[in-house]
Amino acid sequence: MNIHRRMILGAGASAGLALFAGGAMTLRARADEMTVDDVLHDPDGPVMGNPDGDVTIVEYFDYQCPFCKKNHPTLTEVVEQDGNVRLVMKDWPIFGAPSVYASQLVLGTVETGNYHDANTALMATEAKLSNDQIDEVLGDAGIDVAAAQAAYRGNRDTWDGFLARNASQAAQLGLRGTPAFIIGRTIYPGALDATTLRSAISEARGAS
Repeated sequence: MNIHRRMILGAGASAGLALFAGGAMTLRARADEMTVDDVLHDPDGPVMGNPDGDVTIVEYFDYQCPFCKKNHPTLTEVVEQDGNVRLVMKDWPIFGAPSVYASQLVLGTVETGNYHDANTALMATEAKLSNDQIDEVLGDAGIDVAAAQAAYRGNRDTWDGFLARNASQAAQLGLRGTPAFIIGRTIYPGALDATTLRSAISEARGAS
């Protein structure tokens, strides 16, 4: 699998699985390692935007990451304006226990049909969160927190597996933090402005 990257994040990433050459990261194609399809088309990954879009954006994010939250309105606006982009949200809760709790609750809302509202509500917060604040924000957004908790627990193996895969992929890709985007097959570490997002989508579309 070749995933070109805007930045080479340094040696030692991917537990020795990554070979860097000419600005690209090559992962050895062994059966126990991830594929491009694993990253772009995880069957459990919540999809926003156009599910049938011709370009996929994957975001590794955390509900307490200030840069993720500041960038989210720009990201969703560009995706909506384009109209032909799949946006795959990959929770990577690295900011502590409240981040894990937030991810679990919002993934639970996939079952209840409120994922977009729950994701949008938490991404609109500005500061670090406590569990009580997460409950309050989601409740104010019309989310039944108890139902989300029950839905998560009822499908815990699926969602815990999804979170574990996200963390494993982030490690193999050498990601250093959130947000991190994969647009097509290019890795973009850090927040992206609208111009860069549109350019990256155009490049991915032209390469497909």
